[in-house]
Amino acid sequence: MSAPITPSRILVVEDEAIVAADIQDRLEALGYEVAGWGTTGDEALQLARTATPDLILMDIMLKGPMNGIQAAHLVRVELSIPVIFLTANSDEAVLEQAKISEPFAYLLKPFEERQLRTNIEMALYKSRMERERDRLTKELQEAITTIKTLTGLLPICAWCKNVRDDSGYWMRVEQFVEQHSQATFSHSVCPECASRYFGPNMAGASGVPVVASDMDVTPTGRAAVTQAPPPEDG
Repeated sequence: MSAPITPSRILVVEDEAIVAADIQDRLEALGYEVAGWGTTGDEALQLARTATPDLILMDIMLKGPMNGIQAAHLVRVELSIPVIFLTANSDEAVLEQAKISEPFAYLLKPFEERQLRTNIEMALYKSRMERERDRLTKELQEAITTIKTLTGLLPICAWCKNVRDDSGYWMRVEQFVEQHSQATFSHSVCPECASRYFGPNMAGASGVPVVASDMDVTPTGRAAVTQAPPPEDG
């Protein structure tokens, strides 16, 4: 049995009591949960912090020192909660000012329930996609910071193949690579070395290398191999 779907929580910010009550009734009829009701910009900001709604329906023309546009901007910057503006004013100057707070939609009063539901669902979807994008971006940035690369001139001993780091210490090449990249090593023996040190049959008919798990491994992690004695002169 699947878990019940939790209804989205909507905060209503409207200074006209009758209009606010009508909006709340419509939201509940559409299956949403009313997270609270505010009448000023200050109340909207405080309720957004405490009630943590999924979305805010914000009237632009609110009483008090902070209008809906200013309150929506603070909510967007501080809490990243999507806001849909409600207004009876279709003036172009008001619309241009409202764009600054990056609202998710703009509904002119009076509006139908179908318009209300459509805009709410689109805003909620867009908000989820933005959060997912931000999460993936953060993970990518964290991954990039952990990536190490090998560049420049690397001193390597011509005999034992140890390499020298920037501090002047010599170490095995695999140890150096592991410290400066995301690579790890799994020791094995290539077909050429298997044939050279253990005889042609050790490499297998198909040339598959002999892995270190089939041999003794030294404390340093190297496969313990012993060179076969040279053949006696006949």
